[in-house]
Amino acid sequence: MLIKIAGAQMGSVWEEPMQSLHKAEPSVRTAADKGASLICFPEQYPTGWDPRSIQYTQGRDGPVVARFRDLAREYGIAIVGSFRERSDPKPRNTCIVLDREGEDAASYSKCHLFTPACEDEQYSPGERLGVFRLADVPFGIAICYDLRFSGLFHAYARKGVCCMLVPAAWPASRIDHWELFIRARALEYQLYVVGVNTTGVNPVDTYCGRSLVADPSGTIIAAAGNEEELIVATIDTDTVHRIREALPIHREREPEWFTRQ
Repeated sequence: MLIKIAGAQMGSVWEEPMQSLHKAEPSVRTAADKGASLICFPEQYPTGWDPRSIQYTQGRDGPVVARFRDLAREYGIAIVGSFRERSDPKPRNTCIVLDREGEDAASYSKCHLFTPACEDEQYSPGERLGVFRLADVPFGIAICYDLRFSGLFHAYARKGVCCMLVPAAWPASRIDHWELFIRARALEYQLYVVGVNTTGVNPVDTYCGRSLVADPSGTIIAAAGNEEELIVATIDTDTVHRIREALPIHREREPEWFTRQ
């Protein structure tokens, strides 16, 4: 099974969600024209990621998700969009997946909040994986800092996920780690990893894009530069199954051994 995936490397219109979403429409149109089945945007793209801000926090019936729904329906493409979701007692950094009809396919709230920037003071962590199917192929979602936590990717791999989507606001100062983690997670868990980063300068940090797609051997198959750009890559499930059969590391893993040490 071949599935074409697009990543929209874009900078937000800072704290102006509807302007950001207006800016996003050409990328959605282009991705659909290129035959992509899904387009993924960076972390908290409508507002820009700010660990201390809860402005424009809203539910899934709010204007941000409604606009994502409209774009999905208009262009017939699934959309992965991250937003500040209303929740009790604190909001969540949530990624929602909308199918080509604009219906909810899955959601995932960031479970590893970026404590060095005090994200945990304003947001609550997520509690569940976000698994969905696209053309009957299982996909999973992680968000930015989650890349540093291998166990999350192991949990998704155990669910049979073939491709991980990772919207991010990964700063330019640590961009080498970004590439390292994307390739490592892909190789380690024998799946595709699609990392979609923001770019530009905003009040929180400086970002330089470098969105990447790595295949299950850890090889980069698509990469963006430092500016706004749309990347497109083809996910091949046969490649996933072939690599997992050739090196059956998940069948041969001995979890009990580690607990005995």
